Amino acid sequence: MYIEKIKSPADLKGLDIKALQIVADETRNAVLNRVSQHGGHVGPNLGFVEATVALHYVFDAPKDKLVFDVSHQCYPHKVLTGRATGFMGSINDMNAISGYSSPAECPEYDNFEVGHTSTSISLATGLQKARDIKGTDENIIAIIGDGSLSGGEAFEGLDEASELGTGIIIVVNDNEMSIAENHGGIYKNLRALRESNGTCAHNWFKAWGFEYKYLEEGNDIEKLIKVFESVKGTDKPTVVHIHTEKGHGFAPAVANKEAWHWCLPFNRLDGSRPPKPAVETYEELFSNWMLNEMKHDPTLIAVTAGTPAAAGFTPDKRKLAGKQHIDMGIAEEQAAAMISGMAKGGLHPVWTVYSTFIQRTYDQIAQDICINANPAVINVVGGGVNSMNDITHICLFDIPMLCSIPGLIYLAPTNCEEYFAMLRWAIAQDKMPIALRVPTNGVHHATTPVDTEYGYEPSYKVMHRGSRVAIIAAGSFYQKGERVARLLADKGIDATLINPRCLHAVDADTLNGLKADHQLVVTLEDGCKDGGFGERIASFYGTSSMRVLVGGIKKGLYDRFDVNELLAGNRLLDEQIVEDVIEGLEG
Repeated sequence: MYIEKIKSPADLKGLDIKALQIVADETRNAVLNRVSQHGGHVGPNLGFVEATVALHYVFDAPKDKLVFDVSHQCYPHKVLTGRATGFMGSINDMNAISGYSSPAECPEYDNFEVGHTSTSISLATGLQKARDIKGTDENIIAIIGDGSLSGGEAFEGLDEASELGTGIIIVVNDNEMSIAENHGGIYKNLRALRESNGTCAHNWFKAWGFEYKYLEEGNDIEKLIKVFESVKGTDKPTVVHIHTEKGHGFAPAVANKEAWHWCLPFNRLDGSRPPKPAVETYEELFSNWMLNEMKHDPTLIAVTAGTPAAAGFTPDKRKLAGKQHIDMGIAEEQAAAMISGMAKGGLHPVWTVYSTFIQRTYDQIAQDICINANPAVINVVGGGVNSMNDITHICLFDIPMLCSIPGLIYLAPTNCEEYFAMLRWAIAQDKMPIALRVPTNGVHHATTPVDTEYGYEPSYKVMHRGSRVAIIAAGSFYQKGERVARLLADKGIDATLINPRCLHAVDADTLNGLKADHQLVVTLEDGCKDGGFGERIASFYGTSSMRVLVGGIKKGLYDRFDVNELLAGNRLLDEQIVEDVIEGLEG
């Protein structure tokens, strides 16, 4: 095999076209071997194999700098930069390799930790400026998919690259897809460029001031080499627009591009996947609920930003929703501002967004939504430890972020019935923006009736009144609070159990009411405790005699963490919490 002998891109230089095609075939095989056993991004990587081989054949990494956007297409790059064992070795070898560009893993060839979208051009302009100031001559190559062009930072990067006016190469990998289908006006021009073989009069990239090259056959190594050679060493901002096929070389991924963007392990021979467990999911429950409500309320709008699956809006459900579902591509800032405008205009938008991606929208939520007090609803999904765990996709920071924004109510339902009661109230009210943190510990059902009204002032719910110890367990950690209370009861401690229901503010009446017969308050939140919910309660008690044990995850950038290890390291296993409570009472 060729790839077993390729330790660096330099090993490609002496190969002819036939051998390079074999390298591409072996690289595709390696990618399929990994994703079929380990899971990961399938379609984007398969479609960019030939382009990666050609890039590394023509350019001279690591002197020349490649910057990947999102990193959904970086697997072939990893195979060709000394990390083939992470694709052809054991599961442990695969686990050692990140699914994203990572200088922590390979500082020589991976220039940035990248997992969020639309960043590569902006990052590359920084390298461009550094090269220009130092007077060196390396090529700077930004790689960006067409889906990522919908993000505003991509526009800003293009603007700056044009302004700098020096050599930068932007490879636009156009496979006609984002995670799902593309959305946005730019895609009309990309289609026109494809249909005219790059010759249409209205060229978006030329309008920005870029030299422009188009290649229809974006999975043809020989033609890719020629077009990359033609721009190597350029002293001008240049776009190389290549038309590739998402999932190229694996028929199931070509036939159903959305389903094969990313997936869990599968049978490589026929593309079959293990049957999904017959369990309820909030994605399905939410999308079904919304579709039913839409029949009676034409002003109810389901909003997504490039990840419709986060809301359970599969292609068939998007079709059923029609104009009452809108996806604006991978453009979360646009989504935040747009739902504010929708709410102002009399609609009832519900935007569903992953915890990790809402980090991109702080200013829009603060300025465009909250200052204007427009009653938009935000569904935050995936928040907590039981979600994505790559360093670029940590879902632990939404509580500190959103709770720092004045004028936003952040609710934390603990079960299915409470979630839908909160959602219904949030949609019906017209005074303030509301965010809901959808539970991530499975679908639990209420055993007692839940409230239907949730006011604008915080109102905690005392689920059981005891003494000495009060456990305030929020959202996905409420069931943990229940278990801890039971363990304490076994030790003769009758703990108070409180469902706070809201994360953004404290219920002073409830907290003051604990002072008479409680010594210790324990807060539990499924996220970063620094700046979070529990620290707000600790601050409330301040110099009083009440002791507060804040339970959450210490601020940090964790990469591919094991959930139980992370919980144990933060004293969040049930037995550890009980030990700390007993020690706190005895202290």
